[in-house]
Amino acid sequence: MSEYKLIDHTYDVVVVGAGGAGLRATFGLAEAGLSTACLTKVFPTRSHTVAAQGGISAALGNMGADDWRWHMYDTVKGSDWLGDQDAIEFMCKEAPAAVIELEHYGVPFSRTEDGRIYQRPFGGMTTHFGKGIAQRTCAAADRTGHAMLHTLYQQSLKHEASFFIEYFALDLIMENGECRGVIALDMSDGTLHRFRAHMVIMATGGYGRAWFSCTSAHTCTGDGGGMALRAGLPLQDMEFVQFHPTGIYGAGCLITEGSRGEGGYLTNAAGERFMERYAPNAKDLASRDVVSRAMTLEIREGRGVGALKDHIDLHLEHLGPEVIKERLPGIAETARIFAGVDVNKDPIPVLPTVHYNMGGIPCNVHGEAITRVGGTETAVRGLMAVGEAACVSVHGANRLGSNSLLDLVVFGREAARHCSRAVKPGAAHRPFKADAGDVTLARLDKLRFAKGSRPTADIRLSMQRVMQSDAAVFRTGESLNDDKRKLAEVFASFADVRVTDRSLVWNTDLIETLELDNLLGQAVATMHSAENRQESRGAQAREDFPNRDDQNWMKHTLCWVDVKGATEFDYRPVHLNTLTDDVQSIPPKARTY
Repeated sequence: MSEYKLIDHTYDVVVVGAGGAGLRATFGLAEAGLSTACLTKVFPTRSHTVAAQGGISAALGNMGADDWRWHMYDTVKGSDWLGDQDAIEFMCKEAPAAVIELEHYGVPFSRTEDGRIYQRPFGGMTTHFGKGIAQRTCAAADRTGHAMLHTLYQQSLKHEASFFIEYFALDLIMENGECRGVIALDMSDGTLHRFRAHMVIMATGGYGRAWFSCTSAHTCTGDGGGMALRAGLPLQDMEFVQFHPTGIYGAGCLITEGSRGEGGYLTNAAGERFMERYAPNAKDLASRDVVSRAMTLEIREGRGVGALKDHIDLHLEHLGPEVIKERLPGIAETARIFAGVDVNKDPIPVLPTVHYNMGGIPCNVHGEAITRVGGTETAVRGLMAVGEAACVSVHGANRLGSNSLLDLVVFGREAARHCSRAVKPGAAHRPFKADAGDVTLARLDKLRFAKGSRPTADIRLSMQRVMQSDAAVFRTGESLNDDKRKLAEVFASFADVRVTDRSLVWNTDLIETLELDNLLGQAVATMHSAENRQESRGAQAREDFPNRDDQNWMKHTLCWVDVKGATEFDYRPVHLNTLTDDVQSIPPKARTY
């Protein structure tokens, strides 16, 4: 592609994405003396971690007795027994030190009267292995992600990491199954760049924008997952998509679970606190999959609120203006702007909304990407993944609230530590092959000059409506099969896409088309994986297979998607072993609430 001039860069490690996981990895790498580049398509403090509200979990015990083993138990149980227990042990054990470390770096956590980090209750978080309610979620009011992101970016700058801001990563550069680097487009001037590195860390976040209603920013297009699929790598557990119980009705904007942790509660049209029927012990603080399904059932059975009986009320007015102002100021503002509600006087209309992707690039506890070749599990040389783009799997079939920020920090830090052990600073690099990146440039050129009949926005909307319809809270084999066909038609229609702007400088039409390409592959992986898994577990609720089936489905799904949208499946065993003897493996058993 003679028209495209490539500018080459060489670093020890390249991080793609500047959210919580990417920034924690970036400054950890720079601190360790490794030359580090961080590529991000938005300014770092605009990454989606900034939207995380409720807090970060850690068994600090500031507000009552706590133990990391109880945290681990809750996480394994919340994962509906699909979480890998070695990774969960690692995360929960590392949590207290990781949070104290954040405090020392400058995160302005809310405080108790005696000056300790304030902790609030969150869904599924218990003490004494399910017997009490834990106050485990460390919070900076209801803007915890915002506080963390700014602090991590400041630390990365302090340690002199190199940032390539508003660079759109196009593809991994692979050679003989090894990741050698990344090719990216500088959106501000249209130049193309090849980044060569001993290790590439994918920290590109989730793909919530595959659905019509979600809490995700418009940037959440799963670019890392799209790149992995094009590199011939699988994605893991894509059928497990979390619906947050409390997205604002009509807008989808998140109302943090911390609002219920502070004493908020849900009611139906009769004013009944219905969660007492579905989860007598945890009530409004049951795990998100349980609350989302309960709300959906209330609406289905005609007990929804409003003229259309199609949503639920969330009450905060009884908490009083002082508590709301101190602990939920952002929620009050969000409800006023997006729902027209004064939370001191009226309930917030809410509805379950796509919030988090448990699936992603399969990786081990150190963050090394995993694939299967000839039935044998193997690490992908040169490639790692962290955060929502990854599937470690600490969340299994369902993530507990406030474990996501913990996941970012613990595994972002571990990825940096692993690289500092595996990569020698300044070690020599092999040159790229002469044709490195040519396939990517051909794809870019094809999309840039696409002269089809369907605008990108039309195809994207069709995909989102299909996903919203049947890759939803409740699923059936029949509907999934029908929507696989509909989604295949949408996937095929991408060949007829039309891009009207031919430039390379700030071409949002082209960027959204590239993002849609990433979304479509993951949408297909999700729909096919959901149809393939014939059981209900965590966020996967199959009405035709209502029970969990440990005998046949206690395993992780691996799904490959080719350029034509065809899928292939394989499986990984769930790790029921722990890393150490500090805690015994928790055997699978029935969920009890």
